[in-house]
Amino acid sequence: MSSTAIITCKAAVAWGAGEALVIEEVEVDPPKPMEIRVKVISTALCRSDITQWESKAFPHLYPRIFGHEASGIVESVGEGVEEFKEGDHVLTLFIGECMKCKHCTSGKSNMCQVLGLERTGVMHSDKTTRFSLRGKPIYHYCAVSSFSEYTVVHSGCAVKINPAAPLEKICLLSCGVAAGLGAAWRVADISKGSTVVIFGLGTVGLSVAQGAKLRGASQIIGVDINPEKFEKGKAFGVTKFINPNDCNEPVQQIIKRITDGGADYTFECIGDPGMITTALQSCCDGWGLTVTLGVPKLKPEIVAHCALLLSGRTLTGSMLGGWKPKSDLPKLVDMYLNKEIQIDEYVTHDLPFTEINKAFDLMREGKSLRCVIHMPK
Repeated sequence: MSSTAIITCKAAVAWGAGEALVIEEVEVDPPKPMEIRVKVISTALCRSDITQWESKAFPHLYPRIFGHEASGIVESVGEGVEEFKEGDHVLTLFIGECMKCKHCTSGKSNMCQVLGLERTGVMHSDKTTRFSLRGKPIYHYCAVSSFSEYTVVHSGCAVKINPAAPLEKICLLSCGVAAGLGAAWRVADISKGSTVVIFGLGTVGLSVAQGAKLRGASQIIGVDINPEKFEKGKAFGVTKFINPNDCNEPVQQIIKRITDGGADYTFECIGDPGMITTALQSCCDGWGLTVTLGVPKLKPEIVAHCALLLSGRTLTGSMLGGWKPKSDLPKLVDMYLNKEIQIDEYVTHDLPFTEINKAFDLMREGKSLRCVIHMPK
């Protein structure tokens, strides 16, 4: 169904960097050609939402609606959209898949040249916004903006999923859980019996752990300064916990000692460039692989001695775990429905939309993995 009507709904609007979100009545435009309007059912708070909300680097992108890890139901479709219809269950995608560009057709990459990560607060198609408040535009986040009862996304930035999947759980595959599993399976391709070290045991890090466990890793070492993360980590396969605050020597030395010269795979899931170097130093010579997944808060530059690479180590990164989102995510949804992967266990809090600022507080205090925010019925 195509719609020409503007919808008035509630959205959590950020008026400035680090300022508490305000629930406002906003107007949401109808979808333009090749776009869909989605009724958001559930949206989870991701660490990258907080990183960008705290950043003072983009003061011109306010007011803004954050949120990108979400599930919903298609409310209407724009001209030219054929793959979606009203009532379809979807996951939103912060990187899309146009199916036609060099990257999409390569089989080697998920970095779509047409619908890649959108950083300027507007829609991919016409570089304008679909939200407004009292006649003034509100900027988007990652071309998703799921902290709103309704949102508009490009049809390439959503994927239709099995309607049997519970939307209040499956939203985690829109970003965090998928990113960790993909890093373990697609990017690192972890082998049975290998040693794995994970720096940062949030949702992404613990999803790497789950992926490593399912691949049969012999040792999964979790590194985190929050001791509560160890108990949580056990449920996803973490076999040993290292708290850097309790160590009298550099973490990489401890890891090299207990892994006989270094781990086969290390994963940096914090967003700390210094920790990327530590992760690289924790790898073994010859074939050690470091995968970086975190979004840095401040200085993004990595400093590492070239000898680390000359000795045969590899440093790589990924976005959304390397998954081609429209092609691959439905398979992960089916794996969840077949009880082959865990998702429910990452949800530590369920909150109504009116308490969205509490979700921010819980994550900043290290008290949650994922808060799922439930939109009004």
